[in-house]
Amino acid sequence: MSDLIRDAPIGQVVRWITRNRVLQYPEERQNFEIPVAYKDHNGSQTDSQQTAASAEHPLPDVETVLGSAPRSGSQSQPDSQRTVDIEKESDRNGDYDLEKIKTAKDLEMEGQGQNDMEKVKTAKDEQDLEHMQPAKSTKTNRTAKSSKSARTLDRVPTQTALAQAHTRQDLEQQLSNASMSKQPTQPIVPGKLDDGTILVDWYDTDDPANPQNWSLKKKLFSLLLLCLYTLGVYMGSAIYTPSIQGVSTRFGVSITAAELGLALYVLAYGIGPMVWSPISEIPVIGRNPPYIITFAIFVILCVPTALVDNFAGLLVLRFLQGFFGSPCLATGGASMGDMFSLIKLPYAICLWALAATCGPALGPMISGFSVAAENWRWSLWEMLWLSGPVWVAFLFLPETSGPNILLWRARRLRKLTGDSRLKSQSEIDQANLNPREVAIEALWRPILLMLLDPAIAFTAVYVALLYGIYYSFFEAFPLVYVDIYGFNLGQMGLTFLSITVAVVISIAVYWSYIYWVVEPEIRANGLGAPERRLIPALFAAWLCPVGLFIYAWTSRASVHWIVSVIGVGIFTVGVFILIQCIFLYLPFVYPQYAASLFAGNDLARSTLAAGAVLFSRPLYTNLGIGSGVSMLAAFTTACIAGVYILFYFGDRLRARSSSLDQSLAAGRHWRLNAVQYESATARLSLRLGFWSKVTIKISAASTGFAAS
Repeated sequence: MSDLIRDAPIGQVVRWITRNRVLQYPEERQNFEIPVAYKDHNGSQTDSQQTAASAEHPLPDVETVLGSAPRSGSQSQPDSQRTVDIEKESDRNGDYDLEKIKTAKDLEMEGQGQNDMEKVKTAKDEQDLEHMQPAKSTKTNRTAKSSKSARTLDRVPTQTALAQAHTRQDLEQQLSNASMSKQPTQPIVPGKLDDGTILVDWYDTDDPANPQNWSLKKKLFSLLLLCLYTLGVYMGSAIYTPSIQGVSTRFGVSITAAELGLALYVLAYGIGPMVWSPISEIPVIGRNPPYIITFAIFVILCVPTALVDNFAGLLVLRFLQGFFGSPCLATGGASMGDMFSLIKLPYAICLWALAATCGPALGPMISGFSVAAENWRWSLWEMLWLSGPVWVAFLFLPETSGPNILLWRARRLRKLTGDSRLKSQSEIDQANLNPREVAIEALWRPILLMLLDPAIAFTAVYVALLYGIYYSFFEAFPLVYVDIYGFNLGQMGLTFLSITVAVVISIAVYWSYIYWVVEPEIRANGLGAPERRLIPALFAAWLCPVGLFIYAWTSRASVHWIVSVIGVGIFTVGVFILIQCIFLYLPFVYPQYAASLFAGNDLARSTLAAGAVLFSRPLYTNLGIGSGVSMLAAFTTACIAGVYILFYFGDRLRARSSSLDQSLAAGRHWRLNAVQYESATARLSLRLGFWSKVTIKISAASTGFAAS
């Protein structure tokens, strides 16, 4: 419990007030014993220390001896240098029997031969691996010569795993590590760079400071806080829906204008991740400061939003609320990736998605009765009552960012030992951060990925369409259940419970699939092609148009209201499973660009959802619920073909984007030569021209429907 409080914002405040005399870290306690590897990394221990180290560290495994041996395709290290590395490893960890240690070259050849016998790669796999190979990193040219065996045994956070996985083979290794059974605790030998820098790492494979090693109770507590935070922010969007009529009457504006209070909120929490996500990845900042500061602003803004007495001010405040509430969308998944390994992350993400999906659905139910009984401002006050206690609870959320934890550990060790060589890898990366590169990664790369890769573009458009239809329900439900069935606002809000029930059913089905099918398959056969993550989507894609058509043609007085509610539930099951499949598929396609893929997807779906709030009422009013919803169902029907094309021909689509890595690397370093510039410009023009034609045709079709 003391560790949880110490690592939380409330604990950091207590430490600051008491000048670190309360809630101390292990390195600050008088009885702390520095690990042998950090006392003298150059091998100058006494004989007794060497004997103790030899007893503590058994004969190193293959990866320990190899150190940072280069991978296939990288620049090879001279044999003499490898021999020196082996001797240094022997000096550090004790006198090993050198006859039992094979040279790095022999080990590498043996490992390659064994891999060839265990798994023969097809030409297609080789092509995929070549396509996914990125340009070499330019952050630092210093090469670590340390043991990486601890990394194999260590529970590496999902975010770190994706960042380090540049090929599908790397991702296979990370999933293999995540699926390993618990091993005996082993010390982790810190790495050393050419300039003498000693890389501060976890002390051992079960280091309690590593979020991957937290107890299940601590992980569930953190997960609960993140879900409550997400629920409160997402609920703040649709909780405004019952107040739309009151806003229109109070300020003398049209219903469509009053709906801007919902549309701008949704748009803002799609833009926010482009800003807050990169900030949370800066090691010295971590996850908690963006959470606490922005959520505090969100809570404070609830007061003037409920009191504002002019329409323009209401819209501005609603936009700001969505913007400062967006870190739950930007960083919530990353926080869970810090705590859960790749193989267990889907379970946590499902619970987080439950909060994100049910938040907008529960909003109208909560505010429907109060707005009808009091006035339109009550929905905005309820946001304060819901989010205020969650912010107080958030003061007890421990920091989950591994790079941030190791950065502060390195500072404490430097203060304790006076050795300035002790640094964390995150400190080195942070020192090499380029604001221009950060801006490109946050703002330009998500858009470029969607424009250059047809598979990424399709998933972004498909998810955006589904999300837009989901938010169009907040305009369709009043037309159906209030105007047709005569429900009041509170009763209409209860119909949104069908979405919550459908999500719970979806989680039960999806968890069963992950546990009984996916996990055994990965352990037995490896990760496989990224398209295998889309298998449930092949069935779920059919549920979306089926549910929409049921809702469209049973929303009439002659049919009981429960039938249309069931249609909404069927649609929700399809949407939830589809989005889970796509969100697992994206990082497996380009693991090194996972953050950019999610940021672009967030922006696309929030932008279309904001537009759907505004165009759905005119659409349903002019065409009617039956024709209007059927038109949207037709779009989802057409997208079914895209899901099957992606599943069966995804590898070919990726092959067509074989120059994507080079384009992104060139854009990252602002070094486009004439040929690269011309090629990239041509591809962008083709993509933009295609999507412009699609947009024009959709607009023309909508205009024709409305005219008829």
